Amino acid sequence: MSATFLGMPGNFPQNAAKAVQDSQLRFNLRKATHTIRGKRAGVVGELPDWAELREAGKAIKDHTLRHLDRYLIQLEEAVRRAGGTVHWARDADEANRIVGDLVAATGETEVVKVKSMATQEIGLNEALARRGITAYETDLAELIVQLGDDFPSHILVPAIHRNRSEIREIFLDRMPGVPADLTDEPRALAEAARLHLRERFLRSKVAVSGANFMIAETGTLVVLESEGNGRMCLTLPETLISVVGIEKLLPSWRDLEVFLQLLPRSSTGERMNPYTSTWTGATEGQDFHLVLLDNGRTDVLADEVGRQALRCIRCSACLNVCPVYERAGGHAYGSVYPGPIGAILTPQLRGMSSDLDASLPFASSLCGACLEVCPVAIDIPEVLVDLRAKAPHAAAERVGMKAAGWVLGDQARLARAQRLAGKLRRLVPKRLPGPLSAWTDTRDVPDIPEESFRDWWERNDGRA
Repeated sequence: MSATFLGMPGNFPQNAAKAVQDSQLRFNLRKATHTIRGKRAGVVGELPDWAELREAGKAIKDHTLRHLDRYLIQLEEAVRRAGGTVHWARDADEANRIVGDLVAATGETEVVKVKSMATQEIGLNEALARRGITAYETDLAELIVQLGDDFPSHILVPAIHRNRSEIREIFLDRMPGVPADLTDEPRALAEAARLHLRERFLRSKVAVSGANFMIAETGTLVVLESEGNGRMCLTLPETLISVVGIEKLLPSWRDLEVFLQLLPRSSTGERMNPYTSTWTGATEGQDFHLVLLDNGRTDVLADEVGRQALRCIRCSACLNVCPVYERAGGHAYGSVYPGPIGAILTPQLRGMSSDLDASLPFASSLCGACLEVCPVAIDIPEVLVDLRAKAPHAAAERVGMKAAGWVLGDQARLARAQRLAGKLRRLVPKRLPGPLSAWTDTRDVPDIPEESFRDWWERNDGRA
C-alpha cells in the first residue's frame, strides 16, 4: 500500500486540517454515521445476551489466532478436497502476480469484483491495469467511487462522503446509457446501476472476490452483502478468484452462528443481512482459486498488544461513533482502512516508516467509544497508546519525556517540582513558546495552583 494511497501526501493532522474545511463533507458524514449509529443501537438493544455474544466472538477469534497455523492448513486441505486451488501470498506483489497470472491464463481482459477490501489493500486494480486487464467494481458504493475516480472513505459505505446529487452527476458523466433525465432519487439511481451492472455480470468470465469469513473444517467461504450483486459475481463467471486475509478464518460452522448475529447488527443496523452467500471449493462448471493473503498479518500476530486488531470483522461500528472520523472523514487516513481500526491496523501492516503512518496512532481523542461498540471487543485505545510509544518522536520530545519520567519517577523530585511551579506560576504564559506552541494552539495552559495538593494535605495533617 502506498502512503499516498488517497493522493494526500501529508500526515494525518495535515490531511484532517484540509478535510474539516469542507462543510459538505462534514454534513454528509454526520448524517450518515448518526443514522447507522441509531439503527445499530436499536437492534443491539433487542438482544439480552449481546454482551455474551460479544465475548463469544472475541474468544473465538482469539482462539483461532492462537492456532492460526493449524486452522490454515485444515482450510487448505478442505478447499483442495472440494476441487479448489489454494495459493499463498506473502505480500501484495506476490498476491497481485498470482491473480494476474490466473486471469491471464483465461485469456480474458476484464474481471468483475465484489467484497474486495483486501484487493484494495494490495492495489490489485492498478496491478491488473498494468497487465492490460480492467477490473470493474460491482458493489454499488464501490462502483460510485470507481466511476468518480475517487477512493473509499468508509469500510461499510465507501461512498459515504458523497450525497445523492453528487452520485447522480457521476452517473450522468461516467455511466454509459444513463438517461439524461435521471433524478437523484435512490430508486432511480439504484435502477441505473442495476442495468449497468447486469450487462457486466452477463459478459464477464472471471470474478474476483473477498470474503467475510472462511470455515476451516469445510473449506467454505462466506460473503455477507445487502444488494445481491455479490451473488451474481460469485455464481455467473466461469473462474472465481477469492483474495482473503489469513485472519478471516473461523474453525467451524458453529462459530459462524455467533458472527452472523454480531456483524449485521454492528455494521448496517439490521437483524440479519439480506444476502448470505457460501461456497465450498469449485462448483459445477466453475474454476475456483483461493489466495490466502499475509501482507504483514503475521507480523501483527507477533505483537502481544497489537494482535487484537486481527479480530476485526470489518463492521465499521468504530467509525460511526468516532468524533475524529466524523469530522475528518476517511480520506485523511490515507488507507483503505480508515477510522479507529485503520489507525491501529494500517501502521501495523505497513510499518511506521512514513510520516503518514506514524501519525495515525495519534488520530484519536482516546475517548473509548470505539471499544464500547466493537462487536469483538478490540481495545483500540490500548493499541493506540502502545503504537504511540513505538512511533518515531522528535529529539526534543524524547528529551522532554525523559525529563518528565525522571521527575515523576521519584516522590521527592515531584514535590520539589510542584513547589517550584507554584512559585513561578505567574511567569507561565497562556501560549507556550517555540516547539511547545503547537500544544497551546488548541488548548490553554491550565492554571497552576499556588500550593500542591500534597503540601496542602501535609499542612492540614490530612484533615479535609
